[in-house]
Amino acid sequence: MTFNIHGGYLEAIVRGYRAGLLTAADYNNLCQCETLDDIKMHLSATEYGPYLQNEPSPLHTTTIVEKCTLKLVDEYKHMLCQATEPLSTFLEYITYGHMIDNVVLIVTGTLHERDVQELLEKCHPLGMFDSIATLAVAQNMRELYRLVLVDTPLAPYFSECITSEDLDDMNIEIMRNTLYKAYLEDFYKFCQKLGGATAEIMSDLLAFEADRRAVNITINSIGTELTRDDRRKLYSNFGLLYPYGHEELAVCEDIDQVRGVMEKYPPYQSIFSKLSYGESQMLDKAFYEEEVKRLCLAFEQQFHYGVFFAYMRLREQEIRNLMWISECVAQNQKSRVHDSVVFIF
Repeated sequence: MTFNIHGGYLEAIVRGYRAGLLTAADYNNLCQCETLDDIKMHLSATEYGPYLQNEPSPLHTTTIVEKCTLKLVDEYKHMLCQATEPLSTFLEYITYGHMIDNVVLIVTGTLHERDVQELLEKCHPLGMFDSIATLAVAQNMRELYRLVLVDTPLAPYFSECITSEDLDDMNIEIMRNTLYKAYLEDFYKFCQKLGGATAEIMSDLLAFEADRRAVNITINSIGTELTRDDRRKLYSNFGLLYPYGHEELAVCEDIDQVRGVMEKYPPYQSIFSKLSYGESQMLDKAFYEEEVKRLCLAFEQQFHYGVFFAYMRLREQEIRNLMWISECVAQNQKSRVHDSVVFIF
């Protein structure tokens, strides 16, 4: 009853933003474009117009993605400024995933002796925090936590990955997945505490995210030295696959065994039925398509915070679509343009 006192205005705003998402007709026109300037011209008639209008030719894919991301950031900041508790905390939770990706990007880049300034430019603007540039000085997890992350919202998630081992590619990937696991579980608990339609809708969306990560961790760790127990520790403690699906995924040795496990769960059976045996390249797209369906359904109910999460995710998917189309056009690979585009409407 009292939702609209604090959340009504912002829910109206986010539903208005959602109306500005690109439609199937927009994507069909974008897929016909011959050059990046054609893409810019088409986008000038959409909500991205003001962000791209002053960009000189020749355009680069990175510029298009950067400007489209800037629009998302501006919208997010506007919503965050207007939000009161507990919505403001909910909105902050949405950015923690980007923070984790940024931390991993900087640490991996430093390990490979890349320039810190160049790495900072590649970071997602929603996941920036004050001391991010100093990440480059850390030699192991303990230092990373003590020098930098202790003052960020990610601090509580680090308790499970503080070791004195030096950072290498394998450790960093384990760190990313351990952080993500702790983050998703924390976000899930927060949504449960909010109760009502928010808990119901967000439980479904976060459970899907946790299950997708479990499948990706399994597939990516096949053939590496990661033990079964270590693999199981990286799975989130909730979701449709928890706990029995996790037990089975932990012992999978190839993609077809993963498929066998997933086909026991009806919501995921339809995803794997789209793939031929032994094929995992199209799995990401199949998962994205399923996620987009679920995110669109979040808008069917009112008076809940799931619409904010859904909108941010749909906009990020749209930016991924634009990046793929732009890359295909720039590299003259127009025959592949439909391979990775996920239609939202």
